[in-house]
Amino acid sequence: MKVAILGTRGVPPAYGGFETFAAELGTRLVQRGHAVTVYCRAQGVERWNGIRRIVLPAVGHKYLETVSHSFLSALDALRRDFDAVLVCNAANAFVLPLLRAVRIPVAINVDGIERRRRKWNVLGRAVYACGEAFSAAFANAVVADADVIANYYRTAYGLDPVTIPYGAEFPVEEDSDVLERLGLHRRGYILYVSRFEPENNPLEVVLAYETLVTRSRGYEVTRPAHLATSQPRNPVTNVPPLVMLGAGLYAPDLVRELHRHASDTILFPGALYDADYRTLQRNALVYLQATEVGGTHPALIEGMASGGCVLAHDTPENREVGGDAIGYFQLRPAETLSAELARLLADTSGIDSLRQAGRLRARERFSWGRVVDSYEALLEALAGQRPRP
Repeated sequence: MKVAILGTRGVPPAYGGFETFAAELGTRLVQRGHAVTVYCRAQGVERWNGIRRIVLPAVGHKYLETVSHSFLSALDALRRDFDAVLVCNAANAFVLPLLRAVRIPVAINVDGIERRRRKWNVLGRAVYACGEAFSAAFANAVVADADVIANYYRTAYGLDPVTIPYGAEFPVEEDSDVLERLGLHRRGYILYVSRFEPENNPLEVVLAYETLVTRSRGYEVTRPAHLATSQPRNPVTNVPPLVMLGAGLYAPDLVRELHRHASDTILFPGALYDADYRTLQRNALVYLQATEVGGTHPALIEGMASGGCVLAHDTPENREVGGDAIGYFQLRPAETLSAELARLLADTSGIDSLRQAGRLRARERFSWGRVVDSYEALLEALAGQRPRP
């Protein structure tokens, strides 16, 4: 089976969840004997982990980069003999009619309800609304990564999407030297991982952490009303440092504000990948997932699979992934993250309990083997529908 994946920045992964998804899915499909092509934006080797890379340009603009690259990718795919194409992100659904016009079966992973992200203006939200409609009208199959998202498409468009989550598996490997480089100790830091964008709440996490630190020193802290907490304070001493892992390409004002909070205890090492990323996940005392939009977030299940203690923003999507195996906090209207961190740091037995429960749930529900089984079956079924000369 010859499969193409388009709509991501490409492989190897160096940006976000869809890139990790393309890398993990593509590598495993190659190992199963399939020919996989991933359309990429960055120059590099012709093949990576057995995946053929086709590099095409993109317009370097917040609102045009993804769609321009996907359009060129779809045009290129028209002249190749793919058995099936997997499109990532509902914003790229406008290419579906092109692919269907030449009778290439296509599935689209719509991700979350992207038009709800705070970073988009009216035009951006309209593009995603059109993307949802195009996904419903033109895709052979719509894939949701969480039941919450699938139910939205059922209600709004009368579809019956396929629900396939992301996967997470941590290989048995030696830690990299990233802890030494950052001056960190095993189980001696709090980790946040995400792109620095408003709906991922990096600033709110930093402010909650500063509240925790201030209270641990015996001082009160004044916060805006929407960040205030009525939770009881727990006695905490020696609060571990906070590592803010990520970068922001399209929110420069937010990034500048974040870096104004940098200190010996609030670290901004940038976006790290591969062994450095996995080492930080494995060795964190607590992992924070503060996203408020999207379906299954890869970093969340990776935090669980790594054996980490996970605290997540209390959203339906995060609840679906974490169940009773992780802890939860609110960021608005009242901030409870600082209180939850204080509770865990004051009684570390809760950390050990969540660590064990999270790893077990990730192993049972989110193994890459099961995820690839589902995608392989879906793509083979689509490939079987393609007319042959």
